[in-house]
Amino acid sequence: MKKMILASTSTIYGSKYLEYLFPVIKNLFSNSNNILFIPYARPNGITLKSYTDLVKDTFEQLNLNIFGIDNSSNPAEDIKRCDGIFIGGGNSFLLLDSIQKNKLIAPITEKVNSGTPLLGTSAGTNICGVSIGTTNDMPIVHPSSLKSLNLIPFNINPHYIDPILGSKHMGESREIRIKEFHKFNDQIVIGLREGSYLQSQENNIILKGPNTARIFKKNNDPLEIEPEFNLNKLLN
Repeated sequence: MKKMILASTSTIYGSKYLEYLFPVIKNLFSNSNNILFIPYARPNGITLKSYTDLVKDTFEQLNLNIFGIDNSSNPAEDIKRCDGIFIGGGNSFLLLDSIQKNKLIAPITEKVNSGTPLLGTSAGTNICGVSIGTTNDMPIVHPSSLKSLNLIPFNINPHYIDPILGSKHMGESREIRIKEFHKFNDQIVIGLREGSYLQSQENNIILKGPNTARIFKKNNDPLEIEPEFNLNKLLN
């Protein structure tokens, strides 16, 4: 049984890093003593060590113990011995490429499928879908494949934003980009707005947080879902 929290973002406006998720994180990892942090996405080009130190300091506020994969000689073994996993945000292409090169797809999926709790934020959420094909990130590196962890049977578009009324911006909206994606791909896409997250537990995937989410199905009009909606209703 999977236990996952997949958040659109690590930080909401006016809040410190992960602060808005503190109660959720504490509950998710309530039985975890060795939580592994995967820093490969490296937001703003931060070093692996600096990113890991940030997360360690943050989790200490919750009396939770983090250890990093940043200088490990055997990352797959670290995944075996952990009892919780946090995959941080940043660049989805870099994250997936690093996970592929370290041969961690199977170890992570096996660990999470066996019940080890997982927290993902931003790119760390994006990578839990079928592919990273609906990321907002630039392809700064080229993974061998866009297929990702497939821990949930759809794709996510983190940081989803709606068109701004009266804006003079002439570029494509997120909705248009997702429609382009559906010309070549079939999986459902969840537009996850800031402050929202998905909770996977007891074989349910529930939308949590203050905002609705936008659901995109190929050849269908977009659908708005309310908080507490069970996404399994869309998948069955």
